[in-house]
Amino acid sequence: MKKILVTGGAGYIGSHVCKVLSQTGCELVILDNLSTGYKEAVKWGELIIGDLGDEKLLSSLFDQYKFHAVMHFAGSIVVPESVEDPMKYYSNNTVNSQKLIAKCVEHNVPNFIFSSTAAVYGELKSGLADETLTPAPINPYGSSKLMTEMMLKDTALAHEGFNYVALRYFNVSGADPDLEIGQAFPGATHLIKVASEAATGSRDSISIFGTDFDTEDGTGVRDYIHVVDLAKAHLAALNYLEENKKSDIFNCGYGRGFSVKEVVAAVKEVSGVDFKVHKASRRAGDPATLISKVDKIKANTNWEPSFGELRFIVKTALEWEKTSTLKEWKLNRSLKEKNR
Repeated sequence: MKKILVTGGAGYIGSHVCKVLSQTGCELVILDNLSTGYKEAVKWGELIIGDLGDEKLLSSLFDQYKFHAVMHFAGSIVVPESVEDPMKYYSNNTVNSQKLIAKCVEHNVPNFIFSSTAAVYGELKSGLADETLTPAPINPYGSSKLMTEMMLKDTALAHEGFNYVALRYFNVSGADPDLEIGQAFPGATHLIKVASEAATGSRDSISIFGTDFDTEDGTGVRDYIHVVDLAKAHLAALNYLEENKKSDIFNCGYGRGFSVKEVVAAVKEVSGVDFKVHKASRRAGDPATLISKVDKIKANTNWEPSFGELRFIVKTALEWEKTSTLKEWKLNRSLKEKNR
């Protein structure tokens, strides 16, 4: 049975990946400090509560288990926060990744799948992100992820038995259609999530950050991918490494974009709720348009996305917001924080 270490596996994307991996019979060990993740989301695998920066803990895990692969999700992800507090991002996303990669080399772990981001591309004239482009991130979040990609590339060149896939995510949205898990990130900033919160009454309104971008309706355009399709891309990436034993980088999106106004309209249509929307100034580090080119992942792996329709993505996000499961998770976190 394949043993896989999943860092950040109690978080939004990591937990969905764990569900997909568990369906193939993998044995999962999840390392998460629960700073933004939820222990309730760990339904598939063994949870180890701890910090990725704890080298003693890392050593004990790698000594105890012979991992077939590492899937690395642990890190900080909020672009504006990275501009305000860059050292947090270089510490969490770059320094800690270096420690993890070093342990993989030391313990002969052959497969590494990295949760990267489309933010490595920066501001593109065409707005279309192709893996052949030279990365030029415009915020510390993107830079911190790109540094990890560079470390992975150099490590794979230096160590023949170590290979990686870096998956560059676009805008991840939606929830498990079975509603067992979903996005519960504290202080979420992702558009479909916050719009779903407004539609279900857990926030009064939302803001559109920038209406003067060089786009058709003046608002930012993004490629939104359903979280389950993204989770399946990680399984496809693992299959790719096992079969080809060579490293690569793949975009994860659908190859088409929607503006902020289009997404807000879709959430209002699906929910039937006309929630309040305010105009606000642009956020630091936000490009006008960012859409994936996905020919490479489709040509090189067995990835077949199933949930690309925008209204389905919105529907699952809205249904998750209404669940008693999410309310219970939030209540438990609130009680825990009060008792600290």
